[in-house]
Amino acid sequence: MQAKRVVEKTTRVDLNAPLDSAIPWLADPDIRPYVFMRKENLFAQPGSYTQCGWFSQEAIYRNPLHMKSVDFADQILMLESKAFQSSAMPMPRWVFYDCSIMPGFVCGFARKTSSLPKSHRSNIGYNEKLDWTPISLFIIIPTVRPGEWVAHNLCTANSLVEKSDQLYSLGFLTKAFGLWYAGVETLCGFSQWQSPSIRLHSHYGSFEVLTAYTPVHSHARTLTYRSKINGLYWPTFFTQDGDQLNSRYTPTGFEVDPTNDDSLKSLQTRIEQEEGPFYLNPHEIRTQPLDASLKIYRLKS
Repeated sequence: MQAKRVVEKTTRVDLNAPLDSAIPWLADPDIRPYVFMRKENLFAQPGSYTQCGWFSQEAIYRNPLHMKSVDFADQILMLESKAFQSSAMPMPRWVFYDCSIMPGFVCGFARKTSSLPKSHRSNIGYNEKLDWTPISLFIIIPTVRPGEWVAHNLCTANSLVEKSDQLYSLGFLTKAFGLWYAGVETLCGFSQWQSPSIRLHSHYGSFEVLTAYTPVHSHARTLTYRSKINGLYWPTFFTQDGDQLNSRYTPTGFEVDPTNDDSLKSLQTRIEQEEGPFYLNPHEIRTQPLDASLKIYRLKS
């Protein structure tokens, strides 16, 4: 895609400057961010924690507690269900309401329904009564620790539409918008080892490994992470320049093999014995094969 070629030739992406020249769809008036959050939970000062000049378009607001918003909610759930169908982890409707809408923050990008590409209409579905149709989804839920959130769900239409209709970096920018808008300081989340999503999730801040092997989860080979949100990490997602990130880490001298349960359990044992905190290097995650062994690091003081 043209947008991707432009980004790869860019030597520097500025977090405080518009990203429109590198990601043209961000300036498309037919595509805007949306906020799907009950009125009582709305933020007094959106975007107050991380300075970011990427999101200039006003967000569309829908109140999920209003009956007239149910069609918009249905489209979110249709997108999410199809995105997670292959992994057998679609979100039940009651979980969306009880665990996401009531306590948390739901957001993403939406496209004017009249401008939806044919592959979206046929592969995902749409409601012609809606002015705007959600094309991505990010859900975060606050924890009892002030400033800390849990990333519950992230998906986009990209995996479901024709390649020519995909929007470059839609997933990364959906999550970035949510973190920026909500003013998230610390984010915990989950990814399965060897999942491509780990490459995306590691680029928002220091990537601490909280669990390397998680039998309490439906998938024991789940990585639990914690990130201190740091805007210095964000532009490197586009430039693939790891020098700035590499200087923040010091190696421990051991590695983890994401394909080997014994290796995952060994790291988990070190974590439980409080030998950490341990970190993965986001530049290595992005540049190495998903089944390659990863060095374990500590952050430099």
